[in-house]
Amino acid sequence: MGKLVGLNLGKGDLNRGFPSVTVQLSEDDNSTALQLTGSLPASPELIALYKRWQLLYKLIYESLYPSGCWRNHEIDEAIEIDEEDITNVSIIEFGILCNDLQNSINCWLKSESFRKIDQKLRTKLATTDEIKVVLQSEDDRTRRLPWHLWNFFEDYPHAVVCLSAPEYEPIKSLKKPSNKVIRILAILGNSQGIDVQKDREMLEQLPGAETIFLVEPQRRELDRWLWDKKGWDILFFAGHSSTHADGETGKFYINQNDSLTITQLKNSLRAAIKRGLSLAIFNSCEGLGLACQLISLHIPQMIVMREPVPDLVAQEFLKHFLEAFSEGESFYLAVREAGERLQGLESDFPCASWLPVICQNPAESPLIWSEKVKETSNIYNKILPNKQIIGAILMTTIAVTSGIILVISQGILQFWELQFFDILMRSRPQEKPDPRILIVTVTEADVRSQSPQERGGASLSDRSLAQLIAKLEQFQPRVIGLDIYREAPVKADYPNLASWMKKSDRFIAICKASEDEKNSGVASPPEVPTQRLGFSDVVPDPDGILRRHLLAMAPASPCSTDKSLSFQLATRYLASYGIKAKLTPEKNWQFGNIVFENLESDSGGYHGIDSDGHQVLLNWRSATSVAPIVTLKDVLNNKLTSHLVKDRIVLIGTTAESFHDYWDTPYSPSQWPHKPMPGVVVQAHKVSQIISAVLDRRPLLWVWSKGGEFLWVWCWSLIGGVLAWCNRSVLGLGVALTLTLCFLYGSCLGLLMLGGWVPLIPSALALLTVTTFLLAYRFYSRNF
Repeated sequence: MGKLVGLNLGKGDLNRGFPSVTVQLSEDDNSTALQLTGSLPASPELIALYKRWQLLYKLIYESLYPSGCWRNHEIDEAIEIDEEDITNVSIIEFGILCNDLQNSINCWLKSESFRKIDQKLRTKLATTDEIKVVLQSEDDRTRRLPWHLWNFFEDYPHAVVCLSAPEYEPIKSLKKPSNKVIRILAILGNSQGIDVQKDREMLEQLPGAETIFLVEPQRRELDRWLWDKKGWDILFFAGHSSTHADGETGKFYINQNDSLTITQLKNSLRAAIKRGLSLAIFNSCEGLGLACQLISLHIPQMIVMREPVPDLVAQEFLKHFLEAFSEGESFYLAVREAGERLQGLESDFPCASWLPVICQNPAESPLIWSEKVKETSNIYNKILPNKQIIGAILMTTIAVTSGIILVISQGILQFWELQFFDILMRSRPQEKPDPRILIVTVTEADVRSQSPQERGGASLSDRSLAQLIAKLEQFQPRVIGLDIYREAPVKADYPNLASWMKKSDRFIAICKASEDEKNSGVASPPEVPTQRLGFSDVVPDPDGILRRHLLAMAPASPCSTDKSLSFQLATRYLASYGIKAKLTPEKNWQFGNIVFENLESDSGGYHGIDSDGHQVLLNWRSATSVAPIVTLKDVLNNKLTSHLVKDRIVLIGTTAESFHDYWDTPYSPSQWPHKPMPGVVVQAHKVSQIISAVLDRRPLLWVWSKGGEFLWVWCWSLIGGVLAWCNRSVLGLGVALTLTLCFLYGSCLGLLMLGGWVPLIPSALALLTVTTFLLAYRFYSRNF
């Protein structure tokens, strides 16, 4: 530790006070940098509070766990209540008592006669210092107080309190054997009602440790091992123990019939300490009595539990302490961290974090789990794979990845990749409707409300269209797109409509290019010039689902435009921002700084698709509504308002099922019953994709190059190899695989939200294939 604070309370007790308190602040070299004196007043109420705390602690645990799971041999005996007749144990009352005890301790330590010591220490210590506070007192009740509740330890996160005898001296040690590993003598004593096997498993897994286990030994056997000439670094005990009422003596149960005190092992323990025994851990109940006896032998460090400890709490403390200590954390901070982590158990085990206590010989240095020990660790040798294993993993992952990339190139996985693309698309959070677009739909009811003679087989008559345009124009939309075919000219009865369609620079109409001899296409309205036409053609995937956005293509009769309706509408809208569309040298369309890169025939999960024209992946906005929607009836009945229309893109199209303008999308399977999306809504998604990418920097969907795909799939195959190598049980491997597949799905979903469509099925296949192969290799090869 960086700093040593010796807090000597001198003679006195809580009833009479401590008239002479001395504090010494030392550096690492034990040179005294500061000495302070003061006093502490009497505080008999602390005695009463702590005694009541002990009583309620035992009563609560007895009521919560009546069957017993304690490391105290005498816990099953009836608890005698001398001063109070408590018939009702309250967790709430116990919590209040804990707060009262903490407040009382801090109030006592804030007394005027001690405050100057506290303040002076704080001026000399930094919150980043590692601080060892060694408490010396002749009063047992004072030593038993939970000193870690002092606010000083909250303000200094690297400070630890240790108990010490008033008198101490350095050990006159024999020449310590040069052990390359930490030697541990582990006594697994009487385990009736508890599980000390967990303690054993943790000790067996320690890196760089040689552990000798004595399971319920006889006294002679224990004594003989303590005298071992190789010496010990750690003495460990797990089992039942207890402290006598005087607080000065304790005993631990080495087997079902025998218990020992430290005095009964004094000679062998003294010999072990001289040969290097640095740390004793009593992972059992009420160890302060044992500590008092063992401190008199000047052992460097001890860890004990101040009160009866539940079995699970003892196991959790040991696990966290050994993890931190063996990974290089200092002894004191490892104890503090392990104790603080017990707080997570306190909903079931109140005050669990109060239990661990360090006892210290200030004249001795703590045990350090050295780097040399780590390098010779048995577990390290188990974990570090040999060159043959590394070679097997690398060869397997590269071979499997290459095979899967070959399978992808043949289009075998395209169907499944597209299905999971749809699932990921549906899993994304819903986006708000685009406020720059308004959809006007012609419903089945709107169609029936119009005269069949006026409609002439169309969904929207000249009369209705003229009325609709007049209603919209009064609110000044930015651009109007008509997603309804009109091959016939406007009737002579509506000259204003014909003139508007011919002259308005913010009106875009549609036509459809012929696909083959059977699908001859649809011509454009005679009144609309070519520069204000947009084609309605789409490029569905082989399964009939729309996932691509066709921006432009070579014009084909009878549709004489090379731009899509969505392209034309977005271009007109963005022109008001001074943004124009242009072709890059690579023949990609660019709006401002945003480039819409063309799909190739084998982009992403695709294989051999028709990539003619300028196609990009369609980044759908929402499964519910891409923009506000009103019906033709709403508009004609004057339910339209300026804020819905002004400066917006207005799309007019039919949703009447009798006109069959519906398309399957990635969202269609999520609708029940199966419900495709109206064509006008699809057009709104396309328009929104363009203007949102340019104005809002909403991501366009992108795919990796073939090299990037190979690296991505190889990484997941490598993860599969690591899982097969690290997991020694099929069940553990199954759990790890499940969690990894969930992480893979989450990664693909997260990347899709950022615009990236990355391989999911190939990665999962690589992960499972490599794991299966290496698992079989492990079972059939002794070298794994």
